[in-house]
Amino acid sequence: MATATATAKKEGVTFPPELISFINEWKVKPGSLIMILHKTQEVFGYVSREVAGHLAVLTGVPLARIYGVITFYHYFKTKKPGKYKIAVCMGTACYLKGAQDFLEDIRKTLGISVDEVTEDGLFSVDAVRCIGCCGLAPVLTVNADTHGKLRKELLPGILSLYKNLG
Repeated sequence: MATATATAKKEGVTFPPELISFINEWKVKPGSLIMILHKTQEVFGYVSREVAGHLAVLTGVPLARIYGVITFYHYFKTKKPGKYKIAVCMGTACYLKGAQDFLEDIRKTLGISVDEVTEDGLFSVDAVRCIGCCGLAPVLTVNADTHGKLRKELLPGILSLYKNLG
C-alpha cells in the first residue's frame, strides 16, 4: 500500500487514505472492479490514465481490463468534466417530450458536443439513459440539481444561473 501511495504522489496523483482503504477492502471480492471504479470516480471526478494505472497496481487488475470497463460503461469518464456537469435525460418519457432537441440546443449554445468541456472549464454535457424523474419530463441535472418540465426558453436562465456562480 505504501509503495502505491508513494508512486501516486510521484506521478502527481494522490490517492486519499479512505480510497486506498476502500480499494483494499473491495479488491479481494469477486466482481468488485465496477464498485472500485465508481468510488474512484467519486473521489477524482473522472478516471485519468494515471489514476487507472495506479488502480491496476493497487488491485492487481490488468490496466487493459480496467480500460475495458471504463470505456464500455458510459458512466465512467476518462477526461476531467466541467465544473457543472449537465446530464440530459434521454429515457423514454424525456425523449418523447423533446429531450433530443433540448440536448441539441444545449450543445449549440455552449459550442460543445456530448462528452466535451467548454473552454472556460465550466460546463460539460452528457446524454444519460434515465434520471428517474419521468413525471418532470423532459429533465436535466446540473451536478446534484434537477431541472424538469424543460422548455427551450428556460435554457438561457438555467445556464446563466451556473455561469454566474463561476
